[in-house]
Order: sequence, then structure tokens, then C-alpha cells
Amino acid sequence: MKTGSLGIVAIVLTGALAAACASVSAQGRAEQSGGYGPDPKLPAPSRTLIPTVNIAEAKGWPEGARPKAAKGLQVNAFASGLDHPRWLHVLPNGDVLVAESNAPAKHDEGFSIKKVFTDQAQKRAGAATESANRITLLRDTNGDGVADQRSAFIEGLNSPFGMTLSRGRLYVANTDALVAFPYAEGETRMTAAPEKIVDLPAGDLNHHWTKDVIASRDGRKLYVTVGSNSNVGENGIEAEQNRAAVLEVDLASRRTRVFASGLRNPNGLSWNPDDGRLWVAVNERDELGDDLVPDYMTSVRDGGFYGWPYSYFGQNVDERVKPPRPDLVEKAIKPDYALGAHTASLGLTFANGARLGPDYGNGAFIGQHGSWNRSVRSGYKVIFVPFRDGKPAGQPKDVLTGFIDKDDKALGRPVGVAIDKKGALLVADDVGNAVWRVTAANGR
Repeated sequence: MKTGSLGIVAIVLTGALAAACASVSAQGRAEQSGGYGPDPKLPAPSRTLIPTVNIAEAKGWPEGARPKAAKGLQVNAFASGLDHPRWLHVLPNGDVLVAESNAPAKHDEGFSIKKVFTDQAQKRAGAATESANRITLLRDTNGDGVADQRSAFIEGLNSPFGMTLSRGRLYVANTDALVAFPYAEGETRMTAAPEKIVDLPAGDLNHHWTKDVIASRDGRKLYVTVGSNSNVGENGIEAEQNRAAVLEVDLASRRTRVFASGLRNPNGLSWNPDDGRLWVAVNERDELGDDLVPDYMTSVRDGGFYGWPYSYFGQNVDERVKPPRPDLVEKAIKPDYALGAHTASLGLTFANGARLGPDYGNGAFIGQHGSWNRSVRSGYKVIFVPFRDGKPAGQPKDVLTGFIDKDDKALGRPVGVAIDKKGALLVADDVGNAVWRVTAANGR
């Protein structure tokens, strides 16, 4: 082994030891409650030479095991044996589309300490598998809450993620392009070739690869999420063109513009049924300590700037970003609701049509994929945030937990969430390779 390789191994072992020691020293410390709500408590930044890498090793569910539903709810496997299911879309006839997907192949970015830790974390998390590049259709023909028909609906995609149906066309957000297919209700396999609507930011460097999509109410426009190409702009601001943003696509002209920016890694898009505003879930930056920076969900304003990379949660300046932009910091919009630091809040859907009881009648469900840059685990669950008059109103409630076992292994990791035609909550679990279905207990 070369001397350089020995140095790399030493760095990796040192980092692993540091993370383990941090985890042990922090045992018994609860997830910071101040990291949730409209006014989260933000501690001072804490930077270290070696980043904290403390991700739950992927294990998968033992036969017959399942997550734990909150009191008054129950959960069953709607489908299992999938291949890294990430995102969900429910069709008008009740069929459920599942994007089985993972990151596209990466080019050689060269050696860096951060890359060593990132690659290590991805492998432990079960996120280093080859992408199936497929959308699968699931159908429950007898109404028992379990999909008894399954078909490969669309294959040969490129790391697909978001899906939306509008005006008889199914739009799919690949990692590099937004494509469309004609859709006929009830079909189980798409035979038409994809039509490219617009290119999306991708390329050799494609740091945050997931893209979500949703149609406007009138079907004339699409909104697409694009994550940043870095943690805090370290790859140069030129690498962030049309990134860290929600893009608006005009279908008539095929023109794209930035609708809202400064959103580090936006994913779940959902329309608020109370006031019609567009909301999104956003993953914030890493390597500022256990309790910075909280992920969040927020309504997005046309032309709004939300801080990344120059500031977080309003005007809190990130001193790592050079050169600074005080002009942009000054106009940064404070997000509506913090969702805890490093929770990797990806999925977001409003409880529009949900039939889970009065406690879940008005609000939003969030799929929290789980932390890696935190000494104490956060996320790894599905939560519900109650709303009143179109705004968050109260503390979050755990809906689905139990994704981490007694040996600190990840049995599953929740991602996309959706409400099915009968009002149940569906949850995509990319480590458990399942779609879970949450209903009111005892059929209430």
C-alpha cells in the first residue's frame, strides 16, 4: 500500500472514530426540540476539520416487520420487494406510480477528504446501488389495501424522481430533463416514446440529482425543483446556474425561468388547499454542527430568495461563503417552518383528502429520510405538522417511526409521501424497498 493510501485510511479511521465518540458522548441527548417551528433556536456554528459522519447502516426489514404507527393509526405494506423506491404519484383511478431510482453514475471528481466521507456514508446508507431507472405501477384490485398487481410502467429513464399528471399527459422529472407521455386511464404499460419538454441542470457535476415536478392548477405551467451543486457554493457560483431553485416551465413556449431561488435542496412540492400557495420541503447545509442548519418547509413566492448559500433562516450569515453578498442576505426570506437539523426532509404532501381522523385533517405530512452529519440521529420518520388558516400551527406529531432498530441499523428510510384515493397515507421506503400504507386504526 502506498504512503498516500495509508494517510487516507488513517483519515477515514480517524473520522469514523470521531463520529463514534461524538455519538457515544451524546447518548441520551434528545433531538433538539428548538429545531422545529417558525422560530427555531439557532446555536452558534460549530465547524470541525473532520465532518461528523454518523449514518445508520442500511439493514432492511426482517420478514413480517413494519414501522410503528402513531396511536389511532395502523400501517401495512402496500407493496414490497421494490428496487429503491423514492417517489410516489397517485393516479385518478387509484393506481399508484412509484419511481424506483437512485443517483446517476458519477464522473471522477478526484480525491478530497470530504468525498471519502461522503462515499463512505452513501455506502452505509444503502444509497450506492445502481438505479433501476423505472416507474412501476401498483394496483389494488380488491380494495384490501395491498397492491396485487404490479407492472413496469415506464423503463429506460434517467434517475427519475418527480411525476405529475395534467391534461392527459404524465410528466416525469428525470435528473437531466423533463419529459412527457400521453396517458390513458387504466393502462398498465406505457408504449409511447418520451417527449422532451425542457432540459434540466445536470451534467458531469450533478451534486443534488433529484428533481420533483408539479403542475399548476390550470395545467399551463409546471414547477420543477433543482438542488444545488455543492454544500455551500464551494464548486463556484457558476456551477449553480438555475440550481438551488424552483423553476417555472411555461408549456406553451417551452421557456424556463427561476420562480424562487436560494433553496439549497428543494424536493417535495405540494399545493396548500387552504390558500392555493405552492409549498416545498428543503434540505439545508451541512458541517456547521449538530443543530445547524434546520431543514424546513416553506411557501415559495414568485421571485423570492431564501438565503442559500450566503445566509440561512433569514439573515444568519454563513461565513464560509466567499465573497459575501450582504445585498442578497438583506432580502433573504425567512422560511415558514423548521423541520429539525439534518433530518433530510424530502417528502411533503398536504392532508388534502386524507381520512386518518381529526388529528390529521388539516396539515402536511413530511417524510424525513434521516441524518448523516449529526452525532445524534434525527429524522428517520414521518411527521405531521398541523395547519390553520393556511399556515403551520403547532408542534409536529410523529406518524410513523421505528425505522431504526435496537442495534442502531436502518430497517428503512422514508422518502416520498402521498395520499391515496381512499384517504390513506402512502410512504416510499427506499432502504426497506417497500411502500407503506397508513390508515385509521380499526377502520375508523
